[in-house]
Amino acid sequence: MQAADLPLVRTVSRPAVHPDGTWAVVSVTRPDLDADATVGQLWRVPLAAATMPAVTPSGDLALAAPTGRTPAPRRLTRGFRDTEPRFSPDGALVAFLRAEPQAAPQLWVLPVGGGEAVQITERQLGVTDFRWSPDGTRLAFLSREPEPGRYGSVEGIAPAAEEPRRITSWSWTRNGLGYHRDRPQHAYVVDVPDVAAEPVVQPVATPQGPAEPRPAVPEPRRVTTHDVDHSALAFTPDGAALGVVAAREQGPGQVGTGTVRVLPLTGSGGGGSDVDLGTLGPQAIAFGAGGELYVVAQDLGPEGKDFVARNAALYVLSAWADQQPRRLTDPETQTVGGEPLPLDDGGVLLALETRGTQHVVHVADDGVTTQLTSGDVVVSGFGVGGGTLAVSYADPGTYGEVGVVEAGAAASASATGEGGLRRVTDFSAPLRAAGVVTPKELVVTGRDGYPVHGWVAVPEGTGQHPTLLMIHGGPYASYTTALFDETQVLVDAGYAVVYCNPRGSAGYGQAHGRAIRQAMGTVDLHDVLDFLDGAVAADGRLDGSRVGVLGGSYGGYLTAWTIAHDHRFAGAIVERGFLDPEVFFGTSDIGSFFGLEYVGETPEQVAAQSPQAVVGQVRTPTLVLHSELDLRCPLSQAERYYSALKRNGVDTELVVFPGENHELSRSGRPRHRKQRFEVILDWWQRHLPVG
Repeated sequence: MQAADLPLVRTVSRPAVHPDGTWAVVSVTRPDLDADATVGQLWRVPLAAATMPAVTPSGDLALAAPTGRTPAPRRLTRGFRDTEPRFSPDGALVAFLRAEPQAAPQLWVLPVGGGEAVQITERQLGVTDFRWSPDGTRLAFLSREPEPGRYGSVEGIAPAAEEPRRITSWSWTRNGLGYHRDRPQHAYVVDVPDVAAEPVVQPVATPQGPAEPRPAVPEPRRVTTHDVDHSALAFTPDGAALGVVAAREQGPGQVGTGTVRVLPLTGSGGGGSDVDLGTLGPQAIAFGAGGELYVVAQDLGPEGKDFVARNAALYVLSAWADQQPRRLTDPETQTVGGEPLPLDDGGVLLALETRGTQHVVHVADDGVTTQLTSGDVVVSGFGVGGGTLAVSYADPGTYGEVGVVEAGAAASASATGEGGLRRVTDFSAPLRAAGVVTPKELVVTGRDGYPVHGWVAVPEGTGQHPTLLMIHGGPYASYTTALFDETQVLVDAGYAVVYCNPRGSAGYGQAHGRAIRQAMGTVDLHDVLDFLDGAVAADGRLDGSRVGVLGGSYGGYLTAWTIAHDHRFAGAIVERGFLDPEVFFGTSDIGSFFGLEYVGETPEQVAAQSPQAVVGQVRTPTLVLHSELDLRCPLSQAERYYSALKRNGVDTELVVFPGENHELSRSGRPRHRKQRFEVILDWWQRHLPVG
């Protein structure tokens, strides 16, 4: 894979499975270099014994079905960017989000029996999420409500002419969004219109004067009242109330979290009940068929600060109004997450992260956990309908596909043991045709006897290759077995790539993740260097005398820390790094709590773990990459680090991408993503040339 192949990277959404279980709808999106935007549509995917779609010479997916009784997936919509499909309970409609160029996403519904999609909302700042009511007559959705005079709510008032902001809280911005307290996210409910009715036609003027315009979309009703951000929508089984997570005010050093609130939808409105979760920070909620409330939440401790490598767990409340939550999963050993999907016969489906993979598990109401998928897959979403469990997933040869869990009782989760996964799409075929390499799994025993798990990707052919040590962000995140564009582009350019999940990473238990709490740059540094040495020793194709190191976010931190303490590297790339913990406080959107728990509070603790404090020890040529609008690791982190390198006479460059935030490499403008790869490859060609 080369940088120019980015348009072949297709991402597949969570599948919406039709109630009859025979087909699903997914959104398939991709970067488009011509449009300089992410584009995509909804696809209809047959689930019963499907055959693979063909690939045309141009790399497009053929729409004609290959030989076989089951047709290939086919495009269902033709919008600019259609995402997040969800079936109505009766399966007659698909609701989804549609975004036009330079416009915010709006909510639409599409009749599955044929006909055009009907627009449901016309929100100034768009719609971010939604859910069907149990009877299918209403949709609840989330949308930001701007203060009057801000964000274009009053024509003629530009951003620079808005009134000043008064800030009294600990947090006021979010990466990728900017200021958020003056545009809180509220929950709304809207009636689903008759999609077979006459379309709205606007009247024209008469000699008596202009005509009164007719409303083109139904009027929604706001059901949340507090001006804070709301998330995690869930209808009660009878549809009489709506559950949400309402943001809670942060205290000094506390993590931003929320309160589960259940809001009545009948009567005069207003009111609502808060669910007592104690020290738990809720992330996702769902109601079971019997009215029980399932909550995925993180225990932040009595002070609300203890977030480092604290896994979320699944909790259940049988009667949510007056009971304490009962924990169903073990956060010490199980890394669960995502939105819980309740099943009719009890329990829920969840995602379980482990050792670079992610699987679907069923968690029963007694806490018994059954894994339903297996192997080197990363399941990103799942849906159930008509006894069929479908998942979206990636693996070493695919960026995003749809598969069916092959177990007779998997959808009801009454089967025991692991279920097989049958792939029913091949959206990544054009990418594989462009050329991908399958990394090899490796475990290296570190200097203190600790096992370090990771992968090695080597270019095809003979001879030794310059080797790059790549370090992930987080730090409580992980590299996975899924096809990864970063690795593939570097390998295609002729580099061997070594990457692992050192202590501090997720998916190996809390003790593994908490090993670097207020000890960053200690055992994690040992782990990545020991893994590099072990990989070079295990594979003669890796040239240990020609090595480079790179990483982003926490990976940028550990890269900067590494080159201050180890001078073997011909070059380094420090990207969007957490580089100056002292300045991080008060500038980052998570600066009020992140550094306090990860590096500590005293000046001595901070200096002992700060790359900026040891920048004078760096001799390695270093490229500093950053984004202009990064609010997670603000641009000042890169500017101070680069300036210190420059002052000290280190060969260095600073590259800043305008208009981008912390997510440039994952969801930035396609042309910037391609240019980023070109900048990286140019740096390595100058400082660690192939051949």
